[in-house]
This record gives sequence, structure tokens and C-alpha cells, in this order.
Amino acid sequence: MTALDSPTTTAADPEEVAGRILGILNDGAICILTSLGQQLGLFDTLAALPPATSAQLADAAGLDERYVREWLGGVVTAGFVRFAPASGTYELRPDHAPFLTGTGPDNLARQTRYVALMGEVAPRIAEKFRTGGGLGYSDYPGFHDLMAADSAAVNDTSLVDTIIPLTGLADRLEAGVRVADVGCGEGHAINLLARTYPASHFVGYDFSEEALVAARAEAATWGLPNARFETADVAQLGAAAEYDLVTAFDAIHDQAHPATVLANIRRALRPGGTFLMVDIKADSTLEGNLELPWASFLYAVSTVHCMSVSLGQGGDGLGTVWGVQTATRMLHEAGFAEVTLHDLEEDPFNAYVVARA
Repeated sequence: MTALDSPTTTAADPEEVAGRILGILNDGAICILTSLGQQLGLFDTLAALPPATSAQLADAAGLDERYVREWLGGVVTAGFVRFAPASGTYELRPDHAPFLTGTGPDNLARQTRYVALMGEVAPRIAEKFRTGGGLGYSDYPGFHDLMAADSAAVNDTSLVDTIIPLTGLADRLEAGVRVADVGCGEGHAINLLARTYPASHFVGYDFSEEALVAARAEAATWGLPNARFETADVAQLGAAAEYDLVTAFDAIHDQAHPATVLANIRRALRPGGTFLMVDIKADSTLEGNLELPWASFLYAVSTVHCMSVSLGQGGDGLGTVWGVQTATRMLHEAGFAEVTLHDLEEDPFNAYVVARA
């Protein structure tokens, strides 16, 4: 039964409801254990070892054995790890390893860290329910690092070979064009492109100086004279007909005033320019998201982070689940005549939108 079912629908069995709530309680606890394992490198370390004792795993990971042993109890009962009582050893299940280890897009354990982060700020969000307004980015410690790692998992494998070809600009990037990324965060996407297309010039805009420190450091390490990063609020971006390509990676929906940002992007493009927008793939209606497996996660992230940081800036509070229909409408309203949506198999969470002036 869904929340939108008719009130006359037969009520669920109370035991089933209680069982579901208990299951959520248990799965929520597993989520926190998974987040800890990902954050501390325990899954990767365990995957690299033969069946190991808790002491051996703790030694290899440089962690306290008592905490590691208790954590192992949780992930064994979750079914992620096998335990051999006779030898007292633990082994990461091979069928689970691709989704718990590595830096690629299959590692879903990274997503559990968002839940842990939501738990940290939940008391302050509860207060905003009473007072209105929202939190600031500084209230979310480690958020930029987490977003950067999450985006890099897709961009490292797909940005150059799969995503950029969607724009039809690969040849022009080879020859040399001007590119801007709005809400660039730690700038890894810009640096990847700058390294691949040395004849083109790239600039990343973000209002978080903390994130841009990491972006500039990576550009310096890679020796990229064609990449620069500027501290700027893209709602006040004054560029006009300067860029052949503008990109935005999961950055539009949590802007204070997304319509203003989209209009600024349109104005910043040269005639015939292209905007590549990567943002959450969902429906713009609640009923359209009932079958989306991770819809509750998206609404939770929106409540606790994306909507809140927009409202915290006196913004519109568009939210994570603005949906592809609203996104398409807003792009047209910003002056984009052609809007095309693409799906990427390795990134089911996002829609890849190519908009042309």
C-alpha cells in the first residue's frame, strides 16, 4: 500500500507494519556501519586480505581492535562478511565486494556516508522546521570531500569518453574553446577536461574557498596552466557571451535562485553555445516518484541538505527532487531553445541534459 492509495484500501496487517519499521531500524543501523567501513577503509582492507582475524584486520587498517571486532559483528550479521568460528576469521563476501570497495561508480557504500552526515545535522534541521530558514554549507563538515569523491567515481571513467561526446563538442575542445563550470566544488571535472584538452581554457566558479583550495592544488599538481578557479556566487555571474560550453554537475538544484543562475548561464554562452547540466533524475511530481527505488533517500537529502542550504541563503528552496520536467521548463524559460535529456548507465541517479542557446 502506498501513501496515495484510497483510504478505503484494506489496512495493512499490524504485524507487517511493525516488521517493516523494525527492518528500517535494523537497516538504518547497517547503513551507519557501512558508512564507517567506507570512511575508515575497512572494506577495502578486508578485501585485500586472506581470511583474517579482527586483530589482523585492525593491524592492517591501523585501527583499534576492539572497535574493529564490534564493527565486524555488525557487518557479519548484515550478511556482508563471512565469519568462520573455528578459526575466528572474517572474509568479505566476493559477491558484495564490488558494491563496497574501490573508487568506481559501483561502490554504493559511499552513498551511506550521506546518511551519516544527515544524522549529524538532524537536530539543527528539526529546529528549522519550527523557525523556517535553513543551514549553511559550513554546517556540513566534509560535504565537499564527499561530493568530490562521489562525482569523481563517474567522471574518472566516463567524463571524457562518454559524457563530453553527448555535447558534440569533443573536436572543438581539441581545437580550443572556452569552458566554465558553475558550482565546481573541488574542481576535479574541470581539471580532468583541462588535462585532456590542453588547447582549451577552463574556469571553475564556486563560492566555497575551502573547495577551491583543493581544486587549485590538483591543477598545480597536474601542471594545468589552462585551468583556473574563481571564488564567485554564480547567481551574480556577470559573464556575457564568453563561453562555448558551460557545465554544472549536480549544482543547480541547491542554488539559492536557480532560475537566475540558469539565466546567467544562458547569457554567459556565446551564440550557439552549449550547456551541459548533470542533475538528479527524478519526476517533478510525488506520484511520479512512487516507483523510484531511492526516492525516499532523495527527499531526505533534500530536506536535510539541498533545500535547506538554499533557504539558508534566503533562496527559493527548490530541492533535490525538482525533477526533469521542471528542469526542462526552467531551461526553456532561461532562453534555451533546444533541451535534450540523456541517461548514463553507470550513473542511474542523474539525468544528463544538453541545452543549446
